[in-house]
Amino acid sequence: MNCTHINFAMNRREFFGRFAFGLGGAALFGLLNRDAFGAAAKSENPFKGILSAPHFPPKANRIIYLFMAGGPSQLDLFDYKPALNEHNGEDLPASVRMGQRLTGMTGYQATLPMAGSIFKFAQHGQSGAWVSDLMPWTAKLVDELCFIKSMHTEAINHDPAITFFQTGSQLAGRPSMGAWLSYGLGSANENLPAFVVLISKDRIDQPLYARLWGNGFLPSLHQGVQFRSGKDPVLFLQNPDGVSAGSRRKMLDRLAELEALQFQDLGDPEINARVAQYEMAYRMQTSVPEVMDISQEPDSTFALYGDEAKNPGAFAANCLLARRMAERNVRFIQLYHPGWDHHGNLPSGIRRQAKDVDQACYALVTDLKQRGLLDDTLVVWGGEFGRTNYSQGKLTKDDYGRDHHPRCFTVWMAGAGVKPGVSYGTTDDYGYNVAENPVHVFDLQATILQQLGIDHTRLVFRFQGRDYRLTDVAGEVVKGVLV
Repeated sequence: MNCTHINFAMNRREFFGRFAFGLGGAALFGLLNRDAFGAAAKSENPFKGILSAPHFPPKANRIIYLFMAGGPSQLDLFDYKPALNEHNGEDLPASVRMGQRLTGMTGYQATLPMAGSIFKFAQHGQSGAWVSDLMPWTAKLVDELCFIKSMHTEAINHDPAITFFQTGSQLAGRPSMGAWLSYGLGSANENLPAFVVLISKDRIDQPLYARLWGNGFLPSLHQGVQFRSGKDPVLFLQNPDGVSAGSRRKMLDRLAELEALQFQDLGDPEINARVAQYEMAYRMQTSVPEVMDISQEPDSTFALYGDEAKNPGAFAANCLLARRMAERNVRFIQLYHPGWDHHGNLPSGIRRQAKDVDQACYALVTDLKQRGLLDDTLVVWGGEFGRTNYSQGKLTKDDYGRDHHPRCFTVWMAGAGVKPGVSYGTTDDYGYNVAENPVHVFDLQATILQQLGIDHTRLVFRFQGRDYRLTDVAGEVVKGVLV
């Protein structure tokens, strides 16, 4: 069943009226522009998605995507390669590289010395998964995780690679995954956005553009809403000085009366839907502060997540907020943790990054499981590509760097019908190429949609004369990672 796009003309006055509240005020800005398709099909509830029901029974009701922006080194975290240590310092064999392209950062190097990890690996749990000593908390969790060690992508630089993972295209302008889910399934909580974004503070070494959680050509209702640390989690949500809650209530009531008159004249279902979205923004003035307030969490919560969970904007604090949003049925919760781009001084850099996320990821999955939420919450962890098995720059006994590597890398998933305690796919002995069961970006996206009850080939949107979907014209569900 293809989804139908009902075109709706918007004049200049409407355009400026819709955007008058500022780009940051997504509680008003992102909720104003509901395309007529949704209201026409489901005027009784404008917050439902375009699908009257999922294509098949879903295993997941929500997604928590932990995106490690910058490209974590799989060879220092999860993909154990003793052959690299045995041949440390030797030049990468041409038979392994097979003439594959390099970035401009290492393409000039006279040699490509293979760099074994300086970190110690061990097997953990009943599954025997290999994890380095950088991730002691994750090591305790391996029997809940499904490691995909054979991920690969075409993109070799950060911005197109992240854009590819988030939108299904290396070029900017397509809807993000969360926007597609909002469009298809709608919101499960009318007091909160369907799609929320949290970014770790103090780790921004490369820009993360808002288009990564944008709606692209989908109606703007579906764009992600960034929640920030501080007194104003959503910009421009609260009433301005001099405007009381009572005044706001009266304004909305009068506006609804005017909109009703306009609806009588035009019969446009967008009018009634817009009133409902103003009402949602009004409710968010209460619901957003409530979900962001962790003061009532017990001491056991902070013992689980660590002291950093009390630090607003830290990754651990965002993981705790993700759990609170999952409890309130936010459909798609996107966490970004930048800082993984270790071209040099990798050992020191990755130690810091691993410390940021290790306990927090353990706590999030454990917390979800304890509360019965892991059964229908899909957690995804990973970056936009991996790192090379050779050193960028000088290789020493205790220091090295690694360049971008799209040929193979590792992500993990947990919950919502994903096989626990499994390592899927393998790489070659040197960790340079996929050896078995390759998983492309489109395959991962198709699998995520599958767990939400969506056939990735059937959730489409017609734009500029053609049908678009998240997975473009490719993608196969990775059945080997599913229960």
